[in-house]
Amino acid sequence: MTNFEGYKYTTEILETANNSSIIFAIVLAAFFSAVSADASARALQEGGDDVQKVIRMVGSEITHNIVTENTLGRQIEFLTDTLCEGRATGSRGAVETAFWIERQFAGLGILPFGESYSRSFMAHDGRIGRNLIGLLPSGGKKSAKPYIIIAAHYDGLGILDGAMYPGADSNASGVAAMLGSASMIGAMMRYGKVYGKNIIFVALDGKHLNMRGAQELWNTVSGGSLKDPASGTTITADDIMLMVNLDQIGSSMAPLHEGNGEYLIMLSDARSDFYRSSLTSMNSKYKIGLDLGFDYYGSRDFTRLFYSVVSEQKVFIEHGKPAVMFTSGITMNNNKTRDTASTLDLGVLKKRVWLLFHWLERVI
Repeated sequence: MTNFEGYKYTTEILETANNSSIIFAIVLAAFFSAVSADASARALQEGGDDVQKVIRMVGSEITHNIVTENTLGRQIEFLTDTLCEGRATGSRGAVETAFWIERQFAGLGILPFGESYSRSFMAHDGRIGRNLIGLLPSGGKKSAKPYIIIAAHYDGLGILDGAMYPGADSNASGVAAMLGSASMIGAMMRYGKVYGKNIIFVALDGKHLNMRGAQELWNTVSGGSLKDPASGTTITADDIMLMVNLDQIGSSMAPLHEGNGEYLIMLSDARSDFYRSSLTSMNSKYKIGLDLGFDYYGSRDFTRLFYSVVSEQKVFIEHGKPAVMFTSGITMNNNKTRDTASTLDLGVLKKRVWLLFHWLERVI
């Protein structure tokens, strides 16, 4: 019996067992863990629509156990450790952080563009910044276009007057959320899920230097410097469908409605009805139950400020690209020495990552 014949046999048996999603998840995971990676790949290629049918029956919520409070906490603890020195652009701590993110990308199966994830640039004050860029291909046999960018800045204020600014919410939380969504999407790809678009993950440097890293990212894309590592084709600005920015997403200290710390703010433009309605429907479908807001606490001026002026998606908006920002809002801890890992709400952050993942599945 071939790998795929055995796989198909197990799925036929399961289809008679009331199509239990839990049983499907167990068998699917067991199958792919019991055979070699090459055998798994061959089974997926031979299976085609049959495999995709099983994936749909299992449901993507099987990946929820990948992103936990423990995993998010460990990542944020590292990013706010003294080793990272507050992650100021050009510092030794920023270099340590960049190396760590590169290891996370590699472990998640995110492909580098060329020999390295790192794209260095010089900031206006002479400091060297590093954007870290990688790709999760769609998973199909043919290269899919367009591309979606998911970004989070990793730089912080560093050490000022002898005091370290840990930057837990700003923006270790965004980096952890980006890695969490990548791990969930990657897991579904390993289970055989095929998406319609590729995802470019970017850890941005230079937020505190006039968003220099975001500008360099645009220059990299628009200049044709990125070649798809899976297909070899050049990625152009026209291929970018959407830019998603994760910035300060770990706190429950600024709720949309008093007493409800389980919330999420999504900022977008007037063209984004589909993105907003998709977030609402995924929140309901998977019973995540976050209180959702689509402006900055009811203020038109502050919504414009945070969406179009002071966050990295600004660069893409200025070039006519659709963009979405996810945040939990500014708190009294941001850009203070007290912005530590212990002040974040990891339980709520976990739910935000789950919802981000399901929303991305809908979008891609």
